[in-house]
Amino acid sequence: MLNRTVLFISDGTGITAGALGKLLEHFPSTHFTQVRLPFTDTLDKIKLAQEAILHATELDGGRPVVIMSLGNIELRNALKQSNAYFIDLFNTFIDPLGLELDQKPLTGAGIAHSVMGSSYHERMEAINFTLGHDDGMTNFGLEEAEVILIGVSRCGKTPTSIYLAMQFGIKAANYPLIPEDFERGVLPAVLHKHLDKIFGLTIKAERLHSVRSERRPDSFYASLENCRKEIATAEGLMRDAGITWADSTSRSIEELSAIILQKIRKPVN
Repeated sequence: MLNRTVLFISDGTGITAGALGKLLEHFPSTHFTQVRLPFTDTLDKIKLAQEAILHATELDGGRPVVIMSLGNIELRNALKQSNAYFIDLFNTFIDPLGLELDQKPLTGAGIAHSVMGSSYHERMEAINFTLGHDDGMTNFGLEEAEVILIGVSRCGKTPTSIYLAMQFGIKAANYPLIPEDFERGVLPAVLHKHLDKIFGLTIKAERLHSVRSERRPDSFYASLENCRKEIATAEGLMRDAGITWADSTSRSIEELSAIILQKIRKPVN
């Protein structure tokens, strides 16, 4: 396993530069030590960043990777005096796009927030909604939900709901299927009028057994037999109601969210 330091250097929060860090997933044979340097917006802070680059070089015995998002050309050029492999958001993507559009791109910290202000507020509203409708906490306001995730306890409903809210501004509620539902043999009555919004999650019994055992070891709730029974019954309820579902066992939250967005036909802004 190779060791390499990657520095995310930005004049703002670093969220955009951090997103480019997904590129690193294509190189599983390298262990990346991540260093984040947000709000690098003065020459003095650039000098601190250069010191961090030098330290990483000495530590790894090779030059680090720098993923940078600096709108100020002077700061960009100053940082590039260091010995590193640079992935420059502006030089690689934004400046060429400006040439194609024959427009001068906006630069500076907070541009994404200022340009997409309405989207930001939508996401905040979605997050508040999702947190308030986690795990069947309340049935009030479910008509506002854009998607309602259902499934057995600990199958990934909460993290997927929160990701949908944070990344895409989706008002996502989630509702657990519990033993009382299994005994009745039908979905909870509160869900009947929202069937067009419901998306199911399922999971392999062995994985669910492992997850539940971390929370309640040696319990009936976590037993493999109970996990198998709950999953089979939940899938039967969803099948009878005509609900689409996805298996969360080996899928990331990002993959699950993409499947859900496609199902509810929600365009990503």
